[in-house]
Amino acid sequence: MHGPTAFLRTPRVDPDREAPGRRIRHWQEYEALLPDAELAEQGERCMDCGLPWCHGYCPVHNQIPEWNALVTEGHWRAAWEQLEATNNFPELTGRLCPAPCEDACTLRLSGAPVTIRAIELAIIERAWRRGWVKPQRPTEASLEQSRGRVSVVGSGPAGLACAQQLARAGHDVTVYEAAPKIGGLLRYGIPDFRLEKQVLDRRLKQMQGEGVRFRAGVKVGVDVAAKDLMEDEGILVLACGSSTPRDIAVPGRSLSGVHFALDYLTGQNRALDRGAGSRLPPIDGRGLDVVVIGGGDTGSDCVGTAIRQGARSVTQIQYHAEPPRNGDVLRHWPGPVPELTPNDHDAEGGRRLWGWETVGLRPEGERVSGVDLQRLRWTQADDGRWQRESVTGERRFLRAQLVLIAIGYRHPAHGDVIAELDLRLDSRGNIAAGDGDYRASRGGVFACGDVRRGQSLIVWAIREGRQCAQAVDRHIRGRSELPRV
Repeated sequence: MHGPTAFLRTPRVDPDREAPGRRIRHWQEYEALLPDAELAEQGERCMDCGLPWCHGYCPVHNQIPEWNALVTEGHWRAAWEQLEATNNFPELTGRLCPAPCEDACTLRLSGAPVTIRAIELAIIERAWRRGWVKPQRPTEASLEQSRGRVSVVGSGPAGLACAQQLARAGHDVTVYEAAPKIGGLLRYGIPDFRLEKQVLDRRLKQMQGEGVRFRAGVKVGVDVAAKDLMEDEGILVLACGSSTPRDIAVPGRSLSGVHFALDYLTGQNRALDRGAGSRLPPIDGRGLDVVVIGGGDTGSDCVGTAIRQGARSVTQIQYHAEPPRNGDVLRHWPGPVPELTPNDHDAEGGRRLWGWETVGLRPEGERVSGVDLQRLRWTQADDGRWQRESVTGERRFLRAQLVLIAIGYRHPAHGDVIAELDLRLDSRGNIAAGDGDYRASRGGVFACGDVRRGQSLIVWAIREGRQCAQAVDRHIRGRSELPRV
């Protein structure tokens, strides 16, 4: 701890963002890295707490106080070595993670936590620029031990993390992806303005150098039987995500112009990537009034995409009540505080409506022409649970020629590989697999990521992939030197 009082004299500084009027004219990322001097100052703000809540609330248990101190000292390579020891893809979490570590930072109590995510991203981007990130081939000792043949189904963050860990341990790993290119939702579901795809491609190239094989455009359970992949004691890891979207049951749902968010985002991403196998034009919001139903990250991505397509107006409907501008930190810390936070797309021209529920979609011929909304009132019961009720007489109508449903995902698709292997599901429709061993109900089959735990954060997917890799390695060899997290 180099500056015991730095957190008192140095304010929090966030990275610069390109001006809204300029960034909406392109699809590239628009957040800059902090300069080195400011990164050192921000790292010095870390209090090096005796009990680092940031470390505990990070699902992969990044050693945050350690690499904060190393950045302050200018020891960038050592900081990167600390970071990559716990996180396979910090360039992804540094861009996409909502940073529960910052919610848990002690300085969150004063409203200005350490800029952990910005420091993490700066560390890994420097590592890539300096050439420190290279393939990590398994040791000769690992190769001399018993080796397994592992097929990983799904190339999102859980599948990729699992594959990388197993390849580094010396196993023969192949990743199967149904889409035309590797990456899963990272490639097809995340807009380029949040994750430019060359960031993903450089990591995939490193993984190929480590021995991971990729087979895109192959749907396991259809193009190749899962049982064939398990012949001769082959291991199968299912990391195929949670792809069954939640829907709304309202009049007019079947009208033209109403789409699921992922269909919308995937079409736009494929249009930007000519090699991604796009055969149809994307769903286009140009010149339209767009309504996005759902207030999460996916809904926000739809808002940013529609703005960049040139929509006439974009409104995001959230059925939760608007949170306070200054939340009760002491009541919720070290967990997330319900609090109204700035949204990049608000500055770009998007609008958010809080506390309204979609109750109908109006037609104009066969197409949607607008959305009927019902005002909600939220009250907290004696047991602490929140309840909603409709407010009599408070309804409104929004014009809309494009409506996007972004209210999350229920569970993985139950056909194909799950049906072929007749796997047991839990009460929510996810693959039933243990928290410790990640084993599914059929021998030789493991599951990790959203397909097992349900829709979650990218950092949780990485954690699941790492833990699943250790479980598979232990299953094959009887022991494992891979880290648990």
